[in-house]
Formats: sequence, structure tokens, C-alpha cells
Amino acid sequence: MKRILAIASLVTVSMTVPLAQSRQVEWLYYGGDQGGSKYSTLTDVTPGNVQQLQIAWQWKHFDVNMEKYGTTPGQFEAVPLMIDGVLYVTTPYNNIAALDAETGKELWRFDGEGYKLGQLLSASGWKMRGTAVWRDRGKPYILLNSRSHLFKLDAQTGKPVPDFGSQGFVSITDGLPRISDERHYTQSSPPVIYKDLVIMGSQIPDRVQIADPVGQVQAINARTGKRAWVFSVIPQSSSDAGAESWDNESWRRTGHGNVWAAMALDEARGLIYLPTTTPSSDYYGGQRPGANLFAESLVCLDANTGKMKWHFQTVHHGLWDWDIPAQPNLVTITVDGKRIDAVAQVTKRGDTFVFDRVTGRPIWPIVERPVDTKSDVPGEKVYPTQPFPTRPPAFVPQGVLLEDANNLTPEIKALAEAEIKRFRYGPIFTPPSLDGTWQRPTTSGGANWGGAAFDAETGFLYVRANNGTSTSRVGKNDGTDPLVDVDYAYTFGRAGGGGRGAARGARGGGNPEPGDDAGAAGRGRGAATAGLRGLPVISPPYAVVVAIDLNKGEIAWKAPLGEGPASIRNNPLLKGVALPERLGNANNHGGVLVTRSGLVFCAAGDGYLYGFDKKTGKEIWRGQLPFPQGANPMSYRTKSGKQFIVLSTGTGEDNALVAFALQ
Repeated sequence: MKRILAIASLVTVSMTVPLAQSRQVEWLYYGGDQGGSKYSTLTDVTPGNVQQLQIAWQWKHFDVNMEKYGTTPGQFEAVPLMIDGVLYVTTPYNNIAALDAETGKELWRFDGEGYKLGQLLSASGWKMRGTAVWRDRGKPYILLNSRSHLFKLDAQTGKPVPDFGSQGFVSITDGLPRISDERHYTQSSPPVIYKDLVIMGSQIPDRVQIADPVGQVQAINARTGKRAWVFSVIPQSSSDAGAESWDNESWRRTGHGNVWAAMALDEARGLIYLPTTTPSSDYYGGQRPGANLFAESLVCLDANTGKMKWHFQTVHHGLWDWDIPAQPNLVTITVDGKRIDAVAQVTKRGDTFVFDRVTGRPIWPIVERPVDTKSDVPGEKVYPTQPFPTRPPAFVPQGVLLEDANNLTPEIKALAEAEIKRFRYGPIFTPPSLDGTWQRPTTSGGANWGGAAFDAETGFLYVRANNGTSTSRVGKNDGTDPLVDVDYAYTFGRAGGGGRGAARGARGGGNPEPGDDAGAAGRGRGAATAGLRGLPVISPPYAVVVAIDLNKGEIAWKAPLGEGPASIRNNPLLKGVALPERLGNANNHGGVLVTRSGLVFCAAGDGYLYGFDKKTGKEIWRGQLPFPQGANPMSYRTKSGKQFIVLSTGTGEDNALVAFALQ
């Protein structure tokens, strides 16, 4: 495989010997640390001076539309690493560049040519959220998982390391079962490095449903390039753990259940935590009766061997595309006077599950409750119960009832109630139907891939969340899509949005999330409704930042995030109505950063980076961005003593990595 390496300039800075008395503070991992805290110890930028933040520099990535391969770069979702004055930032095409952390000047770039495999079959398109560094005798190497390959690069020059695999790369699909086409196997989250192991999940496009790949997590030796172990989320034999939860041995023909979100590592204990996704298909489970372990589960593995230590399934027999979408947070909390090392997992369904990270025992009881099992979809057998945490409370509303109707005015409330009655409605876990069913949270969450940030000093977990609705219906595939098996593929489409609801079905108005495909699902926020002239059927806010006190299992505060769409503010039904200053911008792009100095940073997709007081939730600052935000913020301090807040923005060729600093 030919690789193109363009060296803009070379750096000669030492990357092995730290400077004595250095003021530098690095950002060594995607989530700030291996436990995904997304927390900065820096105190230079404070609630008192945050108003002085301004853009210090910008950098534009080099991915462009490529007609030859039919590819278009997607959302710029990278969280850079900062190591000894150098930023390492990935691009949507799974390429990477090194930048001077003080100025943003490009030092080198590496092109892995993943685009030669063609456009991804995912509606969210090309993206790569970060990279990882492995050190050998103090020397750093970049491990870049790109599509079906793993590259090992010299961190100082960006050149592939020739004695790793075949001239610097190895295949990560060779030898795996059910990989009929490597174009249907890709990467969107960075690896986890444990000792000499490079541990990776995968992103499998939802639309692929014929011999679709099985979700597998694998470890590659960073020295030799040889595979050390593989864990399959879906059992692969009748003797495997969890096989009994797949009635009629349906594990044999079911794929997905992959791990596309970032994983978390308890390095001291050698434990790695996997957030798994829905098996195929996301919305119809007639071909996979049973609970379907270990899909939509938090799974803990021995990082040395890949052997499972414990698991918990958050959705049985998923029909709502409620993947576990976010990096788990490894936290230490005090509950009833007892200090506990725990793992907290935020979910699309809007709940936070908290466990002892060693034993897997819930910190607070989790109760199996009966749910609606009535389905008019042929062959569907809805699971009779679902797990509900008793603490903390859900961080967004769940389900759609008449009392949830938008009440901005009496007229709007009446119209919203009529709109809700057009389709099936009910509490959370009301199943999809042939006539259409309201769903809240949507397939985008709740929480999504931005995940949550944890402040160890206070025990608060901060999460960016959406409050939206979607309407959906299930229809039989009509045989026009070669990627979907007509014998069993019932697929999901926007209710009222077209005839066949098939795998190429019409898209709704919502935002696709990573792993989704425009052909596999139609979705919406319940906004584009005729009677309401485009207004949502529920009241604002439509996006919030939530602080959860994990010591008490309580919601500490909620704050609306974002101005809200102009289409809502300018709606004729709202003429003369005094609206809240922040209606909330519902999208699934990015998450939060919390700082020791008392700030929570989060962008809303409306062209601003927002700053909140982490104790009260009061919005105290916002800074304009060149493009809507696309990723989690991160922070570091250079040797000069300047703290930067950095965020990837934009999509396609309209993009920028933006660095804020005090002026």
C-alpha cells in the first residue's frame, strides 16, 4: 500500500527529557486521562477572567473532496493530544498532522490514503476523533488506526516505522471472521494503549446488513504488529458466554454490536471498559429474538488477555438505536461515607449507570421493570423488561406523553397535542410500529459520543444532552437495496415520510450519529410537523448541560445550551411571544471540558463556545467560532506559560482547529 508523506517542516525539540521547572501542562490522552475525565488541572483561565478569552490561532486540515474516489470529508471531530509542545491532530480521512502548540504552525503531516477505499456507508461520513501515543524506552510513537489499518509513526517526523508490519502498518482485518469487504470496517475513535498493546474497537455502518461484520475489540502488539487477543461482542459459538440470550442461535447471522465509542482503561488494575452498540438491525429484532448479550452493554475486560470480567446490559433486545455512545468515566466517589472506585456510563437513553469498577456491582440499585411489549411488526418479540437505575435520575426527559406537549402558548399546546396523537405515544421503551411511534430521546440521545466530564474534587459528572423527539415506523424492505437481506430486514423510516420505509428510506430532520447510515434509518426531532409549522412538539430547552452529583446520585443543576434555531425563533406561531434567551441547540457534536478553576466549557453547534460556572450552571461567557463546533474541547499550557482552550470546528472543507487564549 503506497503512502504519501508530506513534511512541511521538521522539528528538533526534545520529546524525551522534560524541562526542569517547566510550566508546561500536557494533554496526553483523548479524554485527558485513560479514565476519560475530560478534566483540566489548569487554573489560569478562571470565571473572573474568562471574558478575556479570544482566538489566538486557527489551523485548517488538508482533507478535501476527492471525485476520483467519491469521498467527502465529514465532521471535524478530533481532540488533539499535546505532548512536549506539539499537538497531534487527526483529520476526517483518518490522516494526522503535528502542529506547534504555541502557534498552530504545521510541522508535518501523514496521509494514510484511507480514502482510496471510497466513501463510507455511514450518514455521519468520514471522521476520526483522535490518536494515541506509545513510548518505547522514552521515545514516543503515534499509533493511528485508519480504516482497516494500524500505522506506527515516528512522533518527531511523522514517518512510518519500517520494522512495524509492512513498512509501518499492519492490517487489522486480516484473520477476523465476517469481514467480507474491508470497506465496511472502519475506525472513528482512538486506540487505548496498555503496556505494549494497542486496543481498538471498530465502526461498522448500520446500512450493511448482509454478512455484516461482528463487533470485535482487538489488541495489537505495538512492537511486533501481531494480534494479541480478540473479544467478540456477539457470541460466536453456542458455548460462548451470552449465547443463551440469542434465541434460535440468532447470533449466527447477526452483526454489529460493535464498539465505535472511545474506551476507558484502569491502567493500575489492567481493566478496560467497552461501551457496546445495538446489533443489526437497529430497529427491527425479529431475526434476533432474546436479550442479545453483549450488545448495548458496558463490558469490562482483562486488558492483558481480552477475557471478560463483568458486564451489564443497559437495553435488552434493542429496537431504538440506543447504542452506548460515549467513553465510560472512571471515577472515585464517596457514597454513604464509603470511598468507591467506580465507573459511570452515560447513555443515549438518558440514564447514567454507575458500578463498582472492579466487581461490576451497581452503586445504587438497578431495577428490572415491565415495559410495553405490544408490537404490530411481523416477527417482532419485544423484550418484557428493561433496567432502570434508581439513582441518579435521568438527565433528560424520557418518553412522549400528551402532558409533554409544547406549551409556549395555548394555541401551540393544542396543536402539539394533536400532533402527538397522530402516532403511537407512550413512556420510554414504547416499541417502534408500522404506523409510527414517538421516541424520546432520539437515536442521537440523550448523551452521545461527546460523553461526560468528571471533577474528582467535587464528585460532579457533567454531560451535554439533547431533549428531542423523533417519529419512526417500520416497513418491510422492498428488495431494492443490495446491502439488506429482504428475507428478514424490516427497516426504519420517518413516520409519514414516505411509502416503503425501506433501507433507502427517507431521512427525518434529526442529526445522524456515528455509526448511523442515511439508508438505514430515517429520523427527526419531531420538529418538521405541518400543524406546528415546524415547531417541536415539546417545550424547550432542546439541549442542556447537566451536572450530576455522583456522591449523592442527584442532579445538581441543568443549564440550557445554545440560542436555538432561528427557524423556531422566527416561527409565525411565536410572533410576539417572549422566548427564553437560550432555547438549546439539539445536535450530537461533542461534549464538555471541566477545569479545576471552576469552568465548564461546551459548544452547542450554533457557532459559539460557551463557558459555565461549574458550581451553579450559570452561563458566564461565550466566544464565537468560525464554524459550528464538531468535537470536545481540550486544554493545555505551553512552556511559555500560556493556557489554550482548543476545539475542532466545521465539516467538509469548511473547518478549523481553533485555539483560544487570554489576551
